[in-house]
Amino acid sequence: VQLQASGGGLVQPGGFLRLSCAASGSIFSIGAMNWYRQAPGEQRELVARITSVGSTNYGDSVKGRFTISRDNAKNTVYLQMNSLKPEDTAVYYCNAWIRATIGGDLFGLWGQGTQVTVSS
Repeated sequence: VQLQASGGGLVQPGGFLRLSCAASGSIFSIGAMNWYRQAPGEQRELVARITSVGSTNYGDSVKGRFTISRDNAKNTVYLQMNSLKPEDTAVYYCNAWIRATIGGDLFGLWGQGTQVTVSS
């Protein structure tokens, strides 16, 4: 089972990007799916979370600008990032809680990270 993130890049302040993260492999179900970010010299922080039934919550710094969503049929989580600021520059990581088999344990899985740079 693996998570594959994509969609990062360089964007000007005020611009937008959409990140995607797809889970693949032997998957029975996926619980919460999350986006974290880590800037140089900083701790990894939670950006947004979405549960299996679509409940969401966001870090204070991104509320009103970022939107998390998921497509359960595609085992994919998205992060729409609008009104980007230089302080949003970081490596963005997706994370998901996955059950590989019926009755199996949930385990946390991380994607490889995708760089987002906001600069003029």
